[in-house]
Amino acid sequence: MSAACETVVPEGDGAPGGRPTPSKSTLRRATAGATVGSVVEWFDVAVYGYLAGVLGKVFFPASDPTTQLLSSFAVFAAAFLVRPLGGIFFGTLGDRIGRQKTLAWVIVSVSIATLCIGLLPSYASIGLLAPALLVLLRLIQGFSAGGEMGGASAFVAEYAPKKRRGYLVSLVEMGCILGFLLGSLVVMVLHFALSAEQVQDWGWRVPFLMTAPLGFIGLYIRNKLEETPEFAELRARGGLAKHPLRESVTQHWRSILRTAGFALFQNAALYVILTFIPSYQETTLGHTATLASVSAVVSMSLVCLTIPLTGALSDVVGRRPVLGGACGLALLFAYPLFVLMDSSNTTLVVLAHCGLGLILGTFLGPTLAAMNEMFSTRVRYGGFSLGYNFSVSVFGGTAPLLVTFLVARTGIVASPAFYIMASALITLVVVLTTKETAPRKTGEA
Repeated sequence: MSAACETVVPEGDGAPGGRPTPSKSTLRRATAGATVGSVVEWFDVAVYGYLAGVLGKVFFPASDPTTQLLSSFAVFAAAFLVRPLGGIFFGTLGDRIGRQKTLAWVIVSVSIATLCIGLLPSYASIGLLAPALLVLLRLIQGFSAGGEMGGASAFVAEYAPKKRRGYLVSLVEMGCILGFLLGSLVVMVLHFALSAEQVQDWGWRVPFLMTAPLGFIGLYIRNKLEETPEFAELRARGGLAKHPLRESVTQHWRSILRTAGFALFQNAALYVILTFIPSYQETTLGHTATLASVSAVVSMSLVCLTIPLTGALSDVVGRRPVLGGACGLALLFAYPLFVLMDSSNTTLVVLAHCGLGLILGTFLGPTLAAMNEMFSTRVRYGGFSLGYNFSVSVFGGTAPLLVTFLVARTGIVASPAFYIMASALITLVVVLTTKETAPRKTGEA
């Protein structure tokens, strides 16, 4: 199949006369139902990441703090290894039985696993069974998360009016950052409200237990949703793929690779800018923990504000100019901004972090819509999930480790910029060799 044949639009969009436009209330419910799962998923990621030091002391032998921390981060990384498997499982399920039912199962499984982490006995109570159960629950989290982004973004993409697809799908991405922001704020309040001993004894459980009501709300909303119009239409005319995974790999492999290419910069930059930089500011650059926390919250807030703006912009000017522009900005400004972050002026430190956040937010706005538009309805959930989760597993979860190695190996404190720049260059090439998919630019009615 030629590359041109793989840049496709949703099948329902081509129906004679077009499908009826959903009401505003239906669009709001569909977008909220899809987005809430992203909030829960990234809340979990943030909570574990910011409490990694505490969890190392709770679940691993008291040999030394460094070993405990490394063990805790190894468990964190383990969840990323199984995400492609989760993407294959839930993606295939979503392309066969529907998006709505699959997304309900995803939020149930990830919420139960997170809740159970909050209820786990410590190493002091049950010995080696504690870290073993923690690993198992993290694997369930990662497996479930593999089905979240592909399903949630496909759900909104298949509901959204074509000329607003970029904006509406961007809200799913914004939900991810909101979840991360919420998780970081909860952990910050925890450390302010409790002593270090209280946090280690019982306080660390609170954020994990909070997932139960969040997950229940998400499940309630998702159970009230109807199947997407495009998938329902496809099913009604008997057009569902019998073997969606096989069809994705054999007929849409170029789109899968392009999705992985788009997600390369997305995940490499995201995990460096949002998860690595706060600890980097404190441990490598010598800034205070308070400054690192403020910098993280301000930059994440800016990312949240930027995402819907650039998502909407891509509906007007196209996906490629916005995505390519963000990659170009990363190539030009990533290194100077990391150098600026080493300043003794606290305002400049925060502004540098915000500059990186602005570049990230610019890319995140249109990227989910662009990736969804590369697949037909028959294989959208699975094809997207396969390409996206491969990049998350290889380039996202490993990003903090790789940039830490870069700093140690080169002795250049601004060297994390090289990782961002390299990923931006690869993704820029992919963007430039991919056809435009935004409906207003491709002439769709």
